[in-house]
Amino acid sequence: MQRITIDIVSDVVCPWCFLGKARLDLAIAEVQDEVSVDVNWRPYRLNPDYPPEGVDQQVELARKLGGKENMDRAHEQLKALGREVGIAFDFDAIRIGPNTLDAHRLIHWAGTEDREAQQRVVSALFKANFEEGRNVGDKAVLLDIAEKAGLDRAVISTLLEGDADKAHVLSEIDAAQKMGVNGVPFFIFDQKYAVSGAQTPEVLTNALRDIARLKAEDQRKLN
Repeated sequence: MQRITIDIVSDVVCPWCFLGKARLDLAIAEVQDEVSVDVNWRPYRLNPDYPPEGVDQQVELARKLGGKENMDRAHEQLKALGREVGIAFDFDAIRIGPNTLDAHRLIHWAGTEDREAQQRVVSALFKANFEEGRNVGDKAVLLDIAEKAGLDRAVISTLLEGDADKAHVLSEIDAAQKMGVNGVPFFIFDQKYAVSGAQTPEVLTNALRDIARLKAEDQRKLN
């Protein structure tokens, strides 16, 4: 069985990233008997200029999208797509548009434990923001998510109070932008192949199978 590593450049306040994750989960489940997949989550910030306390999400997003009608139309489209993959988007519940730097630090720390812990944290962050309307820029919310994901609450609390790994997260974002990533989600397969956007499960399934086939062919040529 071939093993493929996927690095996903993402922000936890990006609805298309949440959708992309759910679709990738379906694709991985589809090929689980054919391909082994490891997933690493990489940071990106859609709103790097937001203050630590966040902004009024409804006002700011309507402004960005050119008015409330455009925002509502986009949300209805995302709700419909979300229902197809088991996501219950509740955009009206999101009152605060957060600064996500601390959320990305938490994702990084979870990844130093193992991929499963990181996956639990990422899933919880998406769910907290998009389905529960919780402020994922709030340290109390991040601590609850960390603890439920199996991380040491006291350790994470101490880390959040300082500047640990802020420079690391920002350097990863900078590296992604220099590589040409200007929108998320962005999937990098085996550090060789890239897929941009929340592609359908079918597209992702085919990509996994095609890359696994290419790897197998390369290995045969070496033998």
